[in-house]
Amino acid sequence: MIHSWGVSDRPWIVDDALWAVIEPLLPKWPKRSPGPRPVDDRRCLQGILFVLYTEISWQQLPLELGFGSGQTCWRRLARGVFDQLHRILLAELNVAREDRLDASLRGCLPREGEKGGEVTGPSPVDRGKTGSKHNLICDGNRTPLKAITTAANVNDVTQTLALVDGVPPVAGRVGHPRKRPDALLGDKGYDSDLIRHELRKRRILPVISRKGSPSIKGLGKLRYVVDQTFALLHQFKRLTIRWERRLDLHNALVSLASGLICWRRLKHHTP
Repeated sequence: MIHSWGVSDRPWIVDDALWAVIEPLLPKWPKRSPGPRPVDDRRCLQGILFVLYTEISWQQLPLELGFGSGQTCWRRLARGVFDQLHRILLAELNVAREDRLDASLRGCLPREGEKGGEVTGPSPVDRGKTGSKHNLICDGNRTPLKAITTAANVNDVTQTLALVDGVPPVAGRVGHPRKRPDALLGDKGYDSDLIRHELRKRRILPVISRKGSPSIKGLGKLRYVVDQTFALLHQFKRLTIRWERRLDLHNALVSLASGLICWRRLKHHTP
């Protein structure tokens, strides 16, 4: 059954401005190759976005939409360009804004999928069901900087330095690209003297509450932006449950969603 959507209800449609950013990142198809002509990259991307927004399975992607088969779109997802897209849009967003770079981090458990896959483990909050966890670092404007997928039973604090070191160089202003935030905010789940020491070595101010002590005043309000960022990511319904067995494909969808959040921010800042 095919539904009828209005233009404003079809966020998977790639406009010309966004396509102008994405197209140069894609590997070129050979001009002469055996077999039928491959489906247009722009249409395949729209098929990937349709799955990302609606949570429909790849096999159920309607051919009538003109995006190619779900299998074709699934293969194109593995081409590995969405990390680069996220970095480019972060740089453009950095040009448009004038604030300094502070960061917050947190882990979040998406609902467990039925398929399992790489990097899964027993969930400590859902009767030991097998699942994964998203660990996220974002800036104060709810812009995702880096996300890491781990097994559900991995402690958040163990991913702190991986998240910090995984922040891509954010270019766009005079001087060297920024790769480190000025400060890092975290709740008591990230309480670790070793982490504080490593952050200071990286010239990052740790703002992390200590266990057994009163929470830092105002920290909860500042860290609320992480929850809001997770809410933005999980508007992409395919990310609320991990359906992809392959970790690289799941991470590609996370990077694509992060890039699209940056794109929305950039359109808001563009006069």
